[in-house]
Parts: sequence; C-alpha cells; structure tokens
Amino acid sequence: MPALGTFVLLTAFVTCAYAIAASVAGARRRSTRLVESGIGAFYFLAALMVVASAVLIHAFVTGDYSIKYVQRYSDSALPLAYKVASYWGGLDGSIMFWVSLLAIFGSVAIYMNRDRHRELIPYVVSVIAATEMFFIFLMIIHKNPFSTFLTTTPADGAGLTPLLQNFYMAIHPPSMYVGFVAMTIPFAFGIAALVTGHLDDAWLRAVRRWTMIGWLFLSFGLTLGMLWAYEELGWGGYWMWDPVENAGLLPWFTATAFLHSIRVQEQRGMLRVWNVTLVIVTFFLTIFGTFMTRSGIVQSVHAFGEDRELALLFTIFMVLILTFSFGWVIYRLPLLRSRHELDSFVSREAAFLANNWILLFSAFFVLFATMFPTLSESLTGERLTVAAPFFNRWMLPIGLILLTLTGIGPLLAWRKSTVSNLVYQLKWPVLAFVVTAGALYAAGVRVWSSGTCFALCALVLTTIVQEFVRGAQVRRDASGTDILTALIGLVGRSKRRYGGYIVHVGIVLIFLGFAGEGFKQEEQALMKVGEQMTIGSFVIRHDALRVTNDSQKQMVTGQVSVLENGKPAGTLEPAKWYFNKREEEPTTEVAIRRAVTEDLYVVLAGFDASTQTATYTVTINPLVNWIWFGFGIMALGTGIALLPERAIAFATASVPSGAAGATSALLILLLLPGVVHAQHLETPEARRTMVARSQLEKDLWREIICMCGTCGRKRIGDFCCSHAAKMRGEVATLLDQGKTREEVYQYFIAQYGSQEPLGAPIDKGFNRLAWLFPYLVGASGAVAVALVAMRWSKREHQTPEAAGAAVEDPSLGSRLDDELRDLD
Repeated sequence: MPALGTFVLLTAFVTCAYAIAASVAGARRRSTRLVESGIGAFYFLAALMVVASAVLIHAFVTGDYSIKYVQRYSDSALPLAYKVASYWGGLDGSIMFWVSLLAIFGSVAIYMNRDRHRELIPYVVSVIAATEMFFIFLMIIHKNPFSTFLTTTPADGAGLTPLLQNFYMAIHPPSMYVGFVAMTIPFAFGIAALVTGHLDDAWLRAVRRWTMIGWLFLSFGLTLGMLWAYEELGWGGYWMWDPVENAGLLPWFTATAFLHSIRVQEQRGMLRVWNVTLVIVTFFLTIFGTFMTRSGIVQSVHAFGEDRELALLFTIFMVLILTFSFGWVIYRLPLLRSRHELDSFVSREAAFLANNWILLFSAFFVLFATMFPTLSESLTGERLTVAAPFFNRWMLPIGLILLTLTGIGPLLAWRKSTVSNLVYQLKWPVLAFVVTAGALYAAGVRVWSSGTCFALCALVLTTIVQEFVRGAQVRRDASGTDILTALIGLVGRSKRRYGGYIVHVGIVLIFLGFAGEGFKQEEQALMKVGEQMTIGSFVIRHDALRVTNDSQKQMVTGQVSVLENGKPAGTLEPAKWYFNKREEEPTTEVAIRRAVTEDLYVVLAGFDASTQTATYTVTINPLVNWIWFGFGIMALGTGIALLPERAIAFATASVPSGAAGATSALLILLLLPGVVHAQHLETPEARRTMVARSQLEKDLWREIICMCGTCGRKRIGDFCCSHAAKMRGEVATLLDQGKTREEVYQYFIAQYGSQEPLGAPIDKGFNRLAWLFPYLVGASGAVAVALVAMRWSKREHQTPEAAGAAVEDPSLGSRLDDELRDLD
C-alpha cells in the first residue's frame, strides 16, 4: 500500500505537468482538442488524489505502522473518528489533504464554467494545476506521507497528540483548508482574465460565489477554533492572537474587502485594479499562512515545527506568485481603468473604499505584528514578543470603526448623498445610538469600549431593520400584498443585498459577545473539601476530588456545587486528563454552565490528591454565547446570498422544509460542548498551583510570557507548564519584596537577556518600530486613498450617467426602486 500511494503521487505530478502544458498549448493554438485534453487530465488528477487519500486513510484505519506518518499520529486505541482525523493531523498528511481538496474544488469550478467562460478555462486549469504541482513536489521530495521504516516496523503507534483529540479540532482543520483552497479558484480566474485580456465583469461573476464559499468556511473554521480555545484550553478566553489563529484571519480580512468592493465594480465600474489586487493578495495570504504554520518561522503551540528546507521552497513559490501575478497586473493596467469617477466623498462607493482600506490595514497590521518577533530577531538578534495586549490595543478601535461603517455605509446613496437624504436615512439609527449610549451611562456602565460597542450595535441593527421595513413597504405598495409576503419577496428579489444585511446582523451579535469581555470577572481559590468562594451572584463549593482511570488515561476530576443568588444551580466537574502515552501533555476539561446572558466557567487549575485540595479558576463570561449564535446568523445570510436565481420564488413559495432544520442543526453543532479531550500543555510537576493575591499580580500573569519553549508562548497565568508555575512564583516573590511593575519587567529581561518574556515590547529604541510602523503605514495609506479619490472626483470629463446622477430624487420610492433594479 505505501508503494501504491507513492506511485499515485508520482503519477499526479506528471498529470499536473501535462494538464498545464496541454491547456496552455491548446489556448495558444486555439485547439479545442488540446484544451479538452488538459481539462480531462485535471479531472484525472482529482481522481488520483482521491485514491491517494483513500490509501492513507485505509492505512490509518487498519493500523499500518510501517508508514512513518501513520505511526507518528495514530495508535491501536485511538477511536475510529480520530484515526480518520489523523490524516490531516500532521504536516505530511495536511499537505496531501490540501491538494486533494483543491483538486476536487478545481474540478467542480472548471466543470461549472467550462462553457460559460470557455476562453478563461485553459488558464484556470493551468493556474490551479501549477499550485497543486508545487504541493505534490513538496510531498515527493521532502514530505512523503507514504514514507516507510527501513528496518523494524513498530508494533504500535505513538498516538495522536491530545491537541487534536477533540470534537472541534477534528473538524476545524478541514474547515480552514476548504476556506483556503476555495480562495485559489478566484485567483485562477483572475489570472486567466489578466492573461487573456478579458477583464470585463464576467470573471467577477465566475468567482463571486467561490469567494463567498471560501469566506464562509474560513468564518466557520475560525469560529470552531475560538470554540475549541474557549472550551478546552482553560484560560477563560477564545482568541489569543496566536500566529496560527492569525494565519486564518489574514485572508478573511482581504476576502471580506473583496466581497464589498466587488459591488462597486458591478455598480460603477470602479476599483478594477483594486479587486484584482485583492484576489491576488487573498490567495497569497492563504499560501503565506500555510508557510507560517509549517516552516517554523513563528512559534506556536499549533505549528508543525521548524523546517528550514520547507521554508526555502515556500519562499521561492511565494516570490514567483507575486512576481507573475503583479507582472500581469502592470501589463494590463490600460485595460483596468475605471469607467467612472468618484462623484462625492459622501457616497456608498466612498464608504466601501474606506471599509476596504481599513480591512486591508487590519490584515497588514496582524501580519506585521505576527512576524515582528522574527523580524526583530533577524535585525537585532533579540527576539521580541508581541502578544495579546499589543494586538488588542490596536484592533479594538479598528473593530469599532468597521462596526460604524457597517451601520452608515448601507444608508448612503450611490454616486452622491444629499443633505436631505442623509437626514432622512440617519435620524433613526443615530437616535438609537444616542438613546442606547445615554441609557448605558445612566445604568452605570463605565467601560468605554464596551459601552461604545453596545451603542454602535444599536445603530447598526436600527439601520438593518429600517432597510428591511422601508423596502418591504415599497414592495407592498407596488404589489398589493401583505407586509410579510412583501418582505419575503423583497429578500428573494435582492438576495445578495438582504442576505448581506443578515450577515451584518450576525456580525452585530458577534460584537455584542466581544463587548461582554469588558464585564468579565475572574477569581481563583485554593480550597479544601467543604470550602467555598464567591464570584458575582455565584457561590462555588469544593465537594470532592476523584482520581479514576480507563484504558487510555488517568482522570483527575473536581466536583463543585454551584449556588446562584443563594439557590442551588447544579454541580460542575472540571478535570485534568493524563493520557498513558503522552503524560507530559495533560488536557484541561473545562466545566461550563451556559446561559444566554453569561457563562460560569470553572477550571481545575491545580490539585493535591493526597489532601483533597484543589485550586479552581472561576470566570464569569457575559454574552459570550452570542458569538457562536452570531456565526449561525452569518451562515444563514451567506446561504441566502448564495442561492441561485431559480431556487426561490419567495413571494409565492414556502420556505423549504429542511432549511430551518439545517440552520438549527448548525447552531446546535456550535453550541454542543466538546465531547473529548482538550490540549493544555503542562507537566505533572505543575499540578500544585498558586493563587494571585492582588490585581497587579493578576496583570503580570497576563503580561509575562512563559519561556519554556514548548507550550506555544502562552502567558504564565494560563497554567501551561511547570516553568510557568516557576515564573509565577518569581513574580510573587518580587511583589513581596515591594517591586513595581517596571522592576518586575526588568528582572525577567535581565534573567533571559532580552524582552522576549514581555507580552509587548517596551516602547523605546528599535521596539518603537512595532508601535510606530503601523501608524505610519495606516496614515500614508489613508493619504494615498484620499489622493486617489480626489483625483477621481476632480477629473474634468464626466459620463452622462454620472452627470445625471448629480441630482438626487428625494422620493423614497424612486430611490428604492432604482436600487432594486440594480441588484443582482
């Protein structure tokens, strides 16, 4: 079987080469037979990769430990579902899984567009096949998943890392991979349009749905990763700006920008160069994210380890992508000129332009901050850490600005908004903002970021409700139906617009969950049996500590009783699991009491079985479940926007019977607790923990990074390993000596010879690059965008369409009817 797998990979490599050669030659010679031959070769490639995947999965299921990859990531005791998940659990298999998915997605995209975009298809085949050829080349020469032991075959495997033996992590990587490979399809069509010169809007229609599918799966994968971090890592949060998390976020930003700016090109013929650039950058960031997680260039608990040879090959490939892609963009600039100008800064296209720049800047900032430790090490020899506090300080205002644009952008007219139109459109949303802000202030809310977020969420929701109500009223008056039928018909008539509004509702709910972070409460206590602690309206009592075993692991489980407002509210059982083959990697089993308003989150942070004492970390997380519910609404809106024209006759047909069930199943899936283990790296020596005695000590636990080199650079307050426990002890000793925050910083800097233990670099010397460079780039980019916009708006010539648009009809009905005609 290993020989068969290797032979299939070699055959796939040759097939890729033939598909590229036949397709390009057929396009150049205008030979239909050659083009069809290249397409057929690509279909054959997809079949080969399915066979290769089946061979590897069979090896995992049957326990063929003669294959090194199977031996490293599986064992005989592993459940069947995780044996299958082991396929993508390591570097070698994840690359093959990537290629297999891309081959399947590419085949579907080519089949669907082979007649509609006949002139583009040969180059689409070539670009996708070239991408696959690179990854197959990596497997053949460097990371062959079918490589075997040369001598004795082990009797059993090492077992899948506990990091991946988890319900969410079993489906999180495939979701991310689907999102990544789906972004290759728009890139392939974009390059094909550049090569052929067919740069009208037809290629956009070919890639719009694929971008939405990729965006949806990226969102799904990121949400699953947040759920996994929240329920299984035991640190009370859901996003820590880990490099691997950021790798998935980068293309999400640029894909979101593309999905917005594509509307400007469709409506106004503008941003043509920008859209092509966004497609290229999005694809590049998927490759760069893969490079980050597999080359070892960044340090992460999720990464696959350091591999310099792989890093070099990826670097060469990425340089070729940028050179080839932007070379064609420069060559085709005359064909990419905008057909219209920016008539006013107070217009919907101007709002889209601002939204795009902020999203692109967000991607740049996250990329820069993620790579800054590597950059600082290469330039100064000192590796500086940029952790969550640095990211949060930047991304919080950026998120609020994006939320504001989400509420204001849809209210602006195309071309130009008049003063009367602005007053008419903005009065209710602005009133909702002011009333909400005033009510929050009167209620005693003094967390400015959360209060502002709540008020902006009210503004955005009012905007969306207003758009639905006014559109439904216009349709009701025109059709003579009731308001509900008119509303359903409105959505069916303009699926992209109103599906997008539903997506915005989901984003508002997610921001509500983010805002709840400002009211988070956290306490720790070392308790004997019968002792209790109070946090908020809850009382937590330690009842027992049990040590049990099964065939795979030892389980240390704490039992606590919960009282809410003095009334019994059930029991919770947080635990630590120690797997037999990986005792150095115990997992944290978080106990969560869920509610719509808040979660009670209990972690067994440490224990002493001989004395039945346990240290519990208890957190109250307000509104956190709205994040998961918000993604469900986002998925619903994206599904509506993706529906084909013939799929719905909304005004007369009923909702399909399975639709509500599918949506409910998705939401239930997201709200289910993890059914198996979670990773929380530590060693048995770290079982006894201490409790922070002051707010300063808690802050230092969040601001100082563990220097063990094995736990993925977590904060010492995350109880990640014995070295983190030692560093917490050092912090306590220093504070007992009366040291200040800055003196504690200097102690760790002196001890480790650099600022690497700090969560954010000190703002002086070279470190100021981390603080100033994003400001400089953001400011210069904003100036550049403003100059381009001014140049557009000041051109002397004006098309008749633009001239006619200078006068805005104040009538609501005329404006809405005009926009409805322009949609889809």
